[in-house]
Amino acid sequence: MKPLRKDIKPGMLVLFVQKKHQASGELTEGIVKSILTSAPSHPHGIKIMTVDKLVGRVTEILDSEVD
Repeated sequence: MKPLRKDIKPGMLVLFVQKKHQASGELTEGIVKSILTSAPSHPHGIKIMTVDKLVGRVTEILDSEVD
């Protein structure tokens, strides 16, 4: 099951799928800067923007420790 919005916080390390990689399912690792999805859940994953300004949908939380 994909993580819920309430489980994702800025500063977390996550795996996510960028739109250009949706077909292949290629995952990218990044640190959450902001959460773009307002709904509590989404079938394709919560959309986020990373500190590197990449946008994608979270598939997995790698490190929930926020610095």
